[in-house]
Amino acid sequence: MKGVFSAPGDYVHFKSQVPLHKIPIGTKQWRYYDFGPKVVPPLICLPGTAGTADVYYKQIMSLSMKGYRVISVDIPRVWNHQEWIQSFEKFLDAIDVHHIHLYGTSLGGFLAQLFAQHRPRRVRSLILSNTFLETRIFAAAMPWAPVVSWTPSFLLKRYVLTGIRDGPHEPFIADSVDFVVSQVETLSREDLASRLSLTVDAASVGSLLLSDSFITIMDTNDYCAIPQELKDQLTERYSGARRAYLKSGGDFPFLSRPDEVNLHLQLHLRRVGVEAQPDLVRGIPKDGDGGSPSQKHDEKDDHDDPPNHDEGDPDSPSADNQSPPAPESSEAHDVGDQLLSNAKFCLISHEGKTVLMDPALLLMKQHAIDTKVLSWEIFTFCLLPLYVESLYITSGYCLKFRQFV
Repeated sequence: MKGVFSAPGDYVHFKSQVPLHKIPIGTKQWRYYDFGPKVVPPLICLPGTAGTADVYYKQIMSLSMKGYRVISVDIPRVWNHQEWIQSFEKFLDAIDVHHIHLYGTSLGGFLAQLFAQHRPRRVRSLILSNTFLETRIFAAAMPWAPVVSWTPSFLLKRYVLTGIRDGPHEPFIADSVDFVVSQVETLSREDLASRLSLTVDAASVGSLLLSDSFITIMDTNDYCAIPQELKDQLTERYSGARRAYLKSGGDFPFLSRPDEVNLHLQLHLRRVGVEAQPDLVRGIPKDGDGGSPSQKHDEKDDHDDPPNHDEGDPDSPSADNQSPPAPESSEAHDVGDQLLSNAKFCLISHEGKTVLMDPALLLMKQHAIDTKVLSWEIFTFCLLPLYVESLYITSGYCLKFRQFV
């Protein structure tokens, strides 16, 4: 991990374009991003223990521009799984969302499965990445779980960060680790304690009413903090699910391999019947009117251009300025003739004065000048030698006549 972290440029751009929402629901504070056409059923992203709503910024920017609605949330301060299910359902009611598609990684994937189990009517599909079915193995590895709520913040952060593999990484994986570490630093002691409580709270995912055909399992093949045996259990449970394996990516493929992850997410949404609405995609200009940058640029150009009152008139200057394309079999015309024929009037500078002249008259004068030049060329190269020869012959006859005299 690097000693000094600098926010990526695309993340800075994301923060300037996508607003962060904070709403209180009961005693819980929800922090989330919501971007994309509101008429599209949303893809809701749930982070792991070390993640925040910001870790999915690459998915939000990419998929929303393609016409999908993406919501990324922070896991609120809940201390057991039943409280999570009730709190998440109230959150969906507050933002007026009924049917959802869930994408969860690590702890987020486990919570997504629990919600799909207990609220099957609301969950239309699942994308699970590097996640698990039960928490028993994590509880055994954390004997101090009963006192997690009283543990100091620096110890909780140290415990969370030790779960992230440190050491030599490929550059894109190292950058993803640095970004997640920077997000961990923003979490409070209560946030970390509640997430660790959810990780070690005894629970397991039961059978889902959701068909396996509406589930995608997306895992990385290099290494992950989730033990391989837990990932194998997930694969065996959803034997009919679609599988998407990434050759590498580490614990955070949504940051290290965003293009591949976004492609698999898009394919999943298409497969389960989510229709994107790219026509409804709008940017966020600084004045907040909701227009896209391209539309704003077009409107600016329209204001700068002079009004055309003769639009649609075949005799208008705009119609005359458009020269018909030449046939492919014809030879190219002279460039000067094309420029003159395309213009209504030409500006001629003569002795410091500017004269407005019709191009037809200018062409006539140009042809007259060309005729004079051609006449002099004919005289110089054809008639002048004959004239010189006649003078030579005449002078010869005159010399002979003088000799006779």
